[in-house]
Amino acid sequence: MVVGPRLVIPAAELTERFSRSSGPGGQGVNTTDSRVELSFDVARSPSVPEDLRPRLLERLAGKLSGGVLTIAASEHRAQLANREAARERLAAVLREAAAPPPPRRKRSRPSRGAKERRLAEKKRRGELKRGRGGRFDDR
Repeated sequence: MVVGPRLVIPAAELTERFSRSSGPGGQGVNTTDSRVELSFDVARSPSVPEDLRPRLLERLAGKLSGGVLTIAASEHRAQLANREAARERLAAVLREAAAPPPPRRKRSRPSRGAKERRLAEKKRRGELKRGRGGRFDDR
């Protein structure tokens, strides 16, 4: 399974478990093991590059159980479709976790024009609010 340019997972490292699924399927839902649980050992997999492993473990910390990432799929009636959905979801989760961190933001100051516009708008709002005072002259 190709996750990205640096991460390719051989099928032998994926573990699939099948069970009965809830949801659509009519009477067949009671007899067919269409739910798929796809597991991948992120912590001990030889196919994960060593420099990438800490980033994956850190970003997937909430989804890992003992270093193993498990994805469940039961949205389709057919087991084959659920297997494909689980593989696609696993690849997407790993791809997102393996992405490099975004570049750091450069600090910048607001321009003089921006400051002047902000202050002018504050003055205008203040004048508007002051005009709502409800003071009437006695006639």
